[in-house]
Amino acid sequence: MLIAAAAAVLVSMALALARAFLGPRLYNRILAINTFGTKTVLFIAVLGVISGRPYLFEIALLYALVNFVTTVAVLRLTHLDELLVGMDEEEAR
Repeated sequence: MLIAAAAAVLVSMALALARAFLGPRLYNRILAINTFGTKTVLFIAVLGVISGRPYLFEIALLYALVNFVTTVAVLRLTHLDELLVGMDEEEAR
């Protein structure tokens, strides 16, 4: 049963990667990458249960934190780019 869960998580990770590569807009791609990171956390946790290694949960939590901080940083940078482009257009007028 756990192996089926791990396989399902892997399939959903592949679908999230497909969305990241094919996403029509930047925010769709960022959301897909965040979803991929979340699925990775789930996959690490399932692997921890399957293999009987409880320290994998701590690695999964650390990865979740890094994923969250990275996503927020990328969103802030993209928002900053939009603000700077808007300022350049105003200065050009």
